[in-house]
Amino acid sequence: MTVADTHPAPVTGMVGALRDLVSAEAGAEAPGAAVDAGDLEQAVWLRLLERLDADAGLPDDAARWVRTAVRAEARRARRTAARELPYRHEPAADPATDPAAGPERAALRSERRRALRAAVARTPGNCPRLLTAMLAPEDPTYREIAGTLGISQGSLGPMRSRCLGCLRRMLAAEVAAPGHLGRER
Repeated sequence: MTVADTHPAPVTGMVGALRDLVSAEAGAEAPGAAVDAGDLEQAVWLRLLERLDADAGLPDDAARWVRTAVRAEARRARRTAARELPYRHEPAADPATDPAAGPERAALRSERRRALRAAVARTPGNCPRLLTAMLAPEDPTYREIAGTLGISQGSLGPMRSRCLGCLRRMLAAEVAAPGHLGRER
């Protein structure tokens, strides 16, 4: 259904006369509003139909009304874009479009975490307790870790360095070193 189907002949003539003006004004304002020109054009036509349905009649200076309406709709689009924020927790990505979200990637991440925790458990001395506390999901502070382990906060840094060095050496020994230029020796 078009404007011509629902409104009398003078409106139909005005729509034909304003079509190019609305299109040109919307095309000029759309880039600045970061909106599609067609969407802006539709919003202006909708505003005109609302005016006609409210029995406000045709605007006296149609060209001026079109320019004002296009600019008002462009401002509205800019305000809307500035206020719209994405949801904090977006739904899970589609594995077909995002390879990082696929089940294979999730399985690999899970396997890496399991291997890391198993290596942490094999470290000597107080290292398993320290590294487990540092890997906790609630992300404790040094003060909280020191309180949990019953050690001073000042000795936590050097102990952490020793434990991470030990863990690094253990994991390096488990991972096969690559051969020279991809060839086995």
